[in-house]
Amino acid sequence: MEEPKPKDAATVSYSNGNSDDTASDRPVRVYADGIYDLFHFGHARSLEQAKRLFPNTYLLVGCCSDEITHKYKGKTVMTEDERYESLRHCKWVDEVIPDAPWVITQEYLDKHNIDFVAHDALPYADASGAGNDVYEFVKSAGRFKETKRTDGISTSDIIMRIVKDYNQYVMRNLDRGYSRKELGVSYVKEKRLRVNMRLKKLQEKVKEQQEKVGEKIQTVAMHRNEWVENADRWVAGFLEMFEEGCHKMGTAIRDRIQERLRGQLSRESKYLQNGDKDVDDDDDEEEYYDDDNYEHYYDDEEECYGDDGEDKKDEKEKK
Repeated sequence: MEEPKPKDAATVSYSNGNSDDTASDRPVRVYADGIYDLFHFGHARSLEQAKRLFPNTYLLVGCCSDEITHKYKGKTVMTEDERYESLRHCKWVDEVIPDAPWVITQEYLDKHNIDFVAHDALPYADASGAGNDVYEFVKSAGRFKETKRTDGISTSDIIMRIVKDYNQYVMRNLDRGYSRKELGVSYVKEKRLRVNMRLKKLQEKVKEQQEKVGEKIQTVAMHRNEWVENADRWVAGFLEMFEEGCHKMGTAIRDRIQERLRGQLSRESKYLQNGDKDVDDDDDEEEYYDDDNYEHYYDDEEECYGDDGEDKKDEKEKK
């Protein structure tokens, strides 16, 4: 007869159909492993996925040593101790297991009470050289949980960026006080790098000045358009004011001329009136001194005075 399970027991089911009875208050122990060189956010995201596989997860992270990593994968940038310490500062990690094996075995799973192994689904070659997947065992046992890689970031990509811009990073460290011997650079290469960097800085300054000149030209062109528009308005305003001023001046001159003409006409009319009166007086005088009457008057006097008339007339005039 099968023994009854404790009330506080729970069952962990594997993908192959097997199951394991565990205490309900015990978290599911998930294991993730790797090199974790130059620890970046892609590593952190994979560990976050592993941590969130179950509501109550205890995440163990195994990190391979320098010896085994250099043997099967290549040289690392960070030492094993630096890689272990980087993992300890990740908030998703509950425990770091140093010197993790390259291939996971049943003995290793039992030793650390591992329920599941979490990793991306890409195959990784084992130590046999036959191209077998290091996770083949846990996959067949139904104890493998897949996580997704983060596109655009990996340790290999970061190293490739450094190698691609190697000269710039060498100059960067030389400028920060590192010696050429510390950087493994020869004397000739150091001098050549410094000359190239000076030329590059000069080119950048020339380009910067060209951009500034271009911006100034654009500003001048923009202001020139504004000046042309303002000049057109100013000229139009001046012409309008000039036309108005000429009109006022012409009106004033015309009024002044008309006023003078009226005054001149008034004076001429008065003069003509006075001239008519003088002409009438002259006519009267001409009528009074009419030659015929004068001769008639003279003849009468001669008749009155006779031959002595002239003498008498003189005497009379003297009296």
